[in-house]
Amino acid sequence: MIEIQLSYEGDLHCSAVHMPSGNTLVTDAPLDNNGRGQAFSPTDLVATALGSCMATVIGIVAKRKEIAVEGMTVTVRKFMTEDQPRRIKRLELDIAVPLPASHPERKLLESAARGCPVHHSIHPEIEVVMNWTWLEG
Repeated sequence: MIEIQLSYEGDLHCSAVHMPSGNTLVTDAPLDNNGRGQAFSPTDLVATALGSCMATVIGIVAKRKEIAVEGMTVTVRKFMTEDQPRRIKRLELDIAVPLPASHPERKLLESAARGCPVHHSIHPEIEVVMNWTWLEG
């Protein structure tokens, strides 16, 4: 169990403290939902969680297999519904791995990303698209 303490600061801003580390992050409502867009929105954090979870799980598997994936990048694009209720409808990820497409552990690394805990936690109505780019290391 991990505890995160949140505080509503007013004007659609929140701050959150990760209690084990003391790290803080802030959120703001997005421009298209009455906010100023000055920080991650709560739904931005969902998109960020997915991308960072996939990268982390790839890193765990790569470390175990002694494969260098430093320099891997993940870009996430979040699309919201136009209708109510307001929700995330699609997350697109561009995952660039600094390994050749012919790497023998490619399928294992791709499977690790699909198996990350955040991906398993996302509602099935949210479309998740993964675009892979394999680069020479």
